[in-house]
Amino acid sequence: MTTEILFGQSYYLQFDPKLWAAQQPYPPLGTLYAAAVMRREGHEVALFDAMLAESEEEWAAALDHHRPRFAVVYEDNFNYLTKMCLLRMRQAAFTMAQMARARGCTVIAAGSDASDQSQAYLRAGFDFVLLGEGEQTLVELIDRLTGRTTTPFDAIPGLAFCEDNRPRQNPRRAVINEVDALPYPAWDLVDVERYRRIWLERHGYYSMNMVTTRGCPYHCNWCAKPIWGQRYHSRRPESVADEMGWLKRTYRPDHIWFADDIMGLTPHWWTSFADAVQARDAVLPFKCLSRADLIVRSQTDVQALARAGCDIVWLGAESGSQRILDAMEKGTRVEQIYAATRALRDAGIRIGFFLQFGYPGETRDDIARTFQMVRDCRPDDIGMSVSYPLPGTKFHNTVRLQLSDKRNWVDSADLDMLYEGPFSTAFYRQLHNVLHHEFRLRRAGAELRRVGPHPSLWRAAHLRQAGAALYRAVTLPAERAKLDRLAAEPSRAIRPARHMSPEEAALPSPQVESPLP
Repeated sequence: MTTEILFGQSYYLQFDPKLWAAQQPYPPLGTLYAAAVMRREGHEVALFDAMLAESEEEWAAALDHHRPRFAVVYEDNFNYLTKMCLLRMRQAAFTMAQMARARGCTVIAAGSDASDQSQAYLRAGFDFVLLGEGEQTLVELIDRLTGRTTTPFDAIPGLAFCEDNRPRQNPRRAVINEVDALPYPAWDLVDVERYRRIWLERHGYYSMNMVTTRGCPYHCNWCAKPIWGQRYHSRRPESVADEMGWLKRTYRPDHIWFADDIMGLTPHWWTSFADAVQARDAVLPFKCLSRADLIVRSQTDVQALARAGCDIVWLGAESGSQRILDAMEKGTRVEQIYAATRALRDAGIRIGFFLQFGYPGETRDDIARTFQMVRDCRPDDIGMSVSYPLPGTKFHNTVRLQLSDKRNWVDSADLDMLYEGPFSTAFYRQLHNVLHHEFRLRRAGAELRRVGPHPSLWRAAHLRQAGAALYRAVTLPAERAKLDRLAAEPSRAIRPARHMSPEEAALPSPQVESPLP
């Protein structure tokens, strides 16, 4: 069997223990968009889906099966896990490049990490790297490589390559404005039933992923944007509703994850979307990301979210300290987080908080304010990270002389303080334990109080929940005491500042993308 283009990606769920345990896999949506675009151009395409693969050996098997001319490691630019630029996944990408080159393929990379570290990817065996948004650059590159055009490589915007053993990097390409003109992702290339089985066995429902936008226009100074920069383009709500209806009829999902950085930014978008999905019988429960200031902007929007089927909104809350939010240039107020939580809950929509600790200047008082915000607002779920200095951000530029050789996390649970943070890595890992202990204890207590007076509502899960709550109640004081001890330790041994050469200092900072608004 011979296929012209084999697409893959290097995010292996097996290599990320925390996310493997959670078992909430989604196919690589960005990869599926690129495959659909190339198929529209008349190319024969196939997909290797690393998300559910055991290792890179399955990529080798796919190469042997499809015998492609072009092997394209095209990352899912819509999945925050890919956008974290994890070292284990970079290593996988490099291994995949070497396997493809050994089989005579022309090897192409695209994604946040490849855009950020194009020279490293070229050195590792990739023939070409697509910088930023990759679909149109890939079209022009494959046209050149297949003889459809004679465009010189140095005339293709958004392309990095080697010439005479020296790396070349062309200027970036303008992003696609008319995102509604793109074909639907190539879902037929995905083993949908395998995903469905995992979701049903672990969670009792099946979730699929979609996007309605590309990019984010906000200026959080820790948020890296390698793919779309500060640009933001939204699909028409009617177009999104059409796709949602098509997915509902074709693949029968029970739930949708809208993986946008910011969904529904445009005024009145939510109202039009709610009208459109209801008119098309396309309503499905969904989760999405937003900002507190957008939620409190309009009660009509919140009501429209509920009408459209929204199950949970994840807010980029980050901190309960206004001082830290201002330092991040987040552009939101703590009181807006409280107000957004009330508005969503009043509309019957659940709330998730993304929280970020470890920003420069953070104190125990700032941490306490964030803990108190979680206690007061009682979100339905939380996610915690620590400040992660990815290139292209003001935050990275501020701390880059403090960075050691390790510049990226190994996996999503790493939580390593890569710079001279306010407290040590051990402190923040313990803070993660304390935060989740306290959160889960409080959530279990609320559920047990709800069913306690009604024996008919008790289930085996409640007994397990009661046992876990008792364990957390007993161990939480010791966990807090350990956190206090770690707070008294130095963040890490202070190293001499790393002085850059004039040539290194003159290099432009690449842009990288973050999932959190």
